[in-house]
Amino acid sequence: MRQSIRRRDVLKTTLPFFTPFAQKAARAAGPMKITKVEMVRVRKDLRIHDVSPNWTWVLLHTDQGITGIGESYPTQEAHHGALKELAPMLLGKDPTNIERLWQDIFYRISYQPWGGAEFRMLTAINIAQWDILGKAAGLPVYKLLGGKAQEKLRVYNTMNGWPVYGMRDHDPEKITEFLLKRGIKAIKIYPYDRGPVNAFARHGGTFITQAELKQSLDPIQRIRKVAGDEMEIALDLSSKWNLPCSLQIAKSLEPYGIMYLEDPMLPDDLQAYATLARETSIPICNSERLATRFRFRELFELHAVDVVMYDVTWCGGISEAKKISDMADTYKIPTSPHTGGGPVLWFASIHTATSLTNFYIMESVFHLYNDLYPHFIKNVPVPINGYVTAPDTPGLGVELREEPFRNGDAVRETIAEL
Repeated sequence: MRQSIRRRDVLKTTLPFFTPFAQKAARAAGPMKITKVEMVRVRKDLRIHDVSPNWTWVLLHTDQGITGIGESYPTQEAHHGALKELAPMLLGKDPTNIERLWQDIFYRISYQPWGGAEFRMLTAINIAQWDILGKAAGLPVYKLLGGKAQEKLRVYNTMNGWPVYGMRDHDPEKITEFLLKRGIKAIKIYPYDRGPVNAFARHGGTFITQAELKQSLDPIQRIRKVAGDEMEIALDLSSKWNLPCSLQIAKSLEPYGIMYLEDPMLPDDLQAYATLARETSIPICNSERLATRFRFRELFELHAVDVVMYDVTWCGGISEAKKISDMADTYKIPTSPHTGGGPVLWFASIHTATSLTNFYIMESVFHLYNDLYPHFIKNVPVPINGYVTAPDTPGLGVELREEPFRNGDAVRETIAEL
């Protein structure tokens, strides 16, 4: 009775900022400690509809019987070594002290040039902590982040070689019609480094001819012919181009009303991005390849981005994703999360985006949520009429299937235990 009253009080609380509210939920849930750290890896030779899962899950077990799940991807072997290094730091710690544990791990790994597998495991740990906190408080994660700023989330569909019932990137008309019938009115394509033209393969991102510029417009023109302006089009350049090529590509696209141009260059020179953003009318989106609020701060200060993208399982977890988004909002920049990984990323991104006042649009991949994720997860959120909504169950709401563990498609391993 006493605990249910506390949870009701939490629900009535005004939500000024996510950390104080989350801390109140943690106090209501009571102290706990991490007793075991497990890793779940997917069988390497597993292929589902011609795609191999490449994610790693981290399971944090507590003395209260609550388990949280986190995720990152790819490079499972590197993740294994990184988690073995970090897991002893977690044992005996209260997982609801999210900010403290993030900072302790971050400063531990920052003695090296930080990034890579250690940082991705920090990210997975952080996601699992939010899952634990939500379960302990009896609340979905989005409520701990500030509640519903978005009732539902508009999605686009990424075509990155993934099949849609046998259709791939080279079937733009069929794919466009397929998506429109499902209410999905935005698509992301890769004509500059995939497909019949593939100018990158010819020149390595340092040069593009006028003929290649015109030929690369073909799928865009075909989508426009089928859907007119009903279908929004985003272009991903996979960070493979230099500044002159990026400028040429952007200029050639300007007549087509492009939603945004994503990652044309590596984000290692943000001044180059500032030049590109200044010289084209197409919104520039950047970047799933950046991590932490510290790196994104420089991007914002240079006015080098129009739409901010991060991957919740790469950028530092739910905590950093929320901070990056809030920082972007102070610059009037919207947020468009990257979700082309595993199912926990999909859940975590939906919860995070639901709490954002500056949400723009979110990536989705039909083949992943329709074919791949359900092999492992019972309750995968599926877009309806072009929108997806967050689960209202406590924590992230992920319900694992037992079958993949029984048949060896997914393997648990204890990394550390009290």
